[in-house]
Amino acid sequence: MRLTSILFAPLLLAVPAMAEDVPYEVDGDAFTGYRASAEEPKGLVLIVHDWDGLTEYERQRADMLAEMGYDAFAVDIFGDDTPTDTVDHRRAAMGALFGDRERMRALLDAGAEAALSGSEAERMVVMGYCFGGAATLEMARNDVVDAVAGYATFHGGLSTPEGQGYDGDEPPLLIMHGGADTSITLDDVATLGAEMEEAGTTYRIEIYSGAPHAFTVFDGDRYDERADAESWSAFTAFLEQRLAK
Repeated sequence: MRLTSILFAPLLLAVPAMAEDVPYEVDGDAFTGYRASAEEPKGLVLIVHDWDGLTEYERQRADMLAEMGYDAFAVDIFGDDTPTDTVDHRRAAMGALFGDRERMRALLDAGAEAALSGSEAERMVVMGYCFGGAATLEMARNDVVDAVAGYATFHGGLSTPEGQGYDGDEPPLLIMHGGADTSITLDDVATLGAEMEEAGTTYRIEIYSGAPHAFTVFDGDRYDERADAESWSAFTAFLEQRLAK
């Protein structure tokens, strides 16, 4: 049996009994997150979506985490009225937040608040995919949510915008990256590592040989089964470490 057949067995199970869409507002704009709850949560995971918005992919990951014993909340940082059907739509939605970092942080903080308000867990790990990885690092550099115990990115954007930086007080970071990613290169990985090393930030970077950008997306043409399994295993260990009571 293949490793991922074992590792991702929750995908074959029913949606958790406590799974629901969660509408909320930020500055009068409507957003809809997705919550999957565990019976006795070991902690909470906030999932930040890619540039196509909150999709079934993030819902699947949230369901997997709930089956593992974690409450999970897939945040929406685009909003109900933001189209994401086309590449141009996605570029526009992503570009709007990259162009207004204060707005991005406000939406991430609102999502974290919505996640915490519906969970008994007191500690949270934030994780993001691709664009969501860049947003996760934005949140890490401006660490203001006391409940966050760690940050993790999967094939995420790694660049630090002008005027920002790491200060060494961030909770630990786990960076998971494909060695064959041509969108975000190994030079970008090295630059981030040097920045965090200089700041004294606690971090770990994992590089999966041969894995392209977006290597965890199940139905994508760049899906890499081995890298997906290994990165999920690393993330699982990170959760156990950071959310241990």
